Amino acid sequence: MWHFISEHISQATGQFFNCQRAEPVSGGDTHKSFIIRDETHRYFVKTRRYDDTQQLQHEAEGLDALAETNSIQVPQVICQGVTKNEEPNMEYLVLCYKRFVDPQPTDYFQLGEMLAKLHAVNAHTSYGWPHDNFIGASVQTNGRSASWADFFAEKRIGSMLERLIANNIWRISDNEAQDLIEYTRRLLSLHQPHPSLLHGDLWHGNIGFSKKGPVIFDPAVYVGDAETDLAMAELFGGFPESFFEGYSSHTSLEKNYQQRKPIYQLYHILNHGLLFGAHYIVQAKQIIDDIKRTKYA
Repeated sequence: MWHFISEHISQATGQFFNCQRAEPVSGGDTHKSFIIRDETHRYFVKTRRYDDTQQLQHEAEGLDALAETNSIQVPQVICQGVTKNEEPNMEYLVLCYKRFVDPQPTDYFQLGEMLAKLHAVNAHTSYGWPHDNFIGASVQTNGRSASWADFFAEKRIGSMLERLIANNIWRISDNEAQDLIEYTRRLLSLHQPHPSLLHGDLWHGNIGFSKKGPVIFDPAVYVGDAETDLAMAELFGGFPESFFEGYSSHTSLEKNYQQRKPIYQLYHILNHGLLFGAHYIVQAKQIIDDIKRTKYA
């Protein structure tokens, strides 16, 4: 495998590379990660057993899309592919190596600024993505839509509920699920946000800090409401207040963000229920109860 990947790296960079050492590193539920090196070069590599999902191809596509905005730092994609003439064949993604350091007090502020610049890029006229991709190990349902309310209700909340029901993880009736989908649609019906390219899975495990500043990785990209990235950034430990201050220094949040935030967070809680089970379903039910008790402007 390493010989095949070394040849691809050499071809992609125009510089000869021959892997002399591959060190496993921790992280990742769906793949194995390594730092590989020769005497002069070092790369970060993800590998997984090849299947038709080609998850690492989707990750490479997302990183390239973020990089093209020139707004925020991501690891550069060196090459991506599938090994040949091996059993089993392995899918791989080679990234430039980033040495992470402890963040300085201003780094989260800068991350917020950079994310605001990403969200402000004016390059899209509809919501979604041309095809399905992945959020963690879960398929992220996409397609294109002119309506944000329709897209989020059907492709985010509806898609997750459908899989939770099909996998017997949540015994919710079809009628109850449809009621929640329609509630989501009504909640967002008057909200038609700027179509922003999103990281899609922005929690603290998917960011780092190099000497050149903040870095984001492991995206689940699509085009949607910038508020969804911010809502995710408040989950699972959250980011410090300086991050949100940095974001707000460039882009003011709409007054009704706090009303939409729970439904945006619900998507990620449902996904965690799909991946990890009962504890997150209990949390999802509490979010739904809270949402339905709140009157929205």
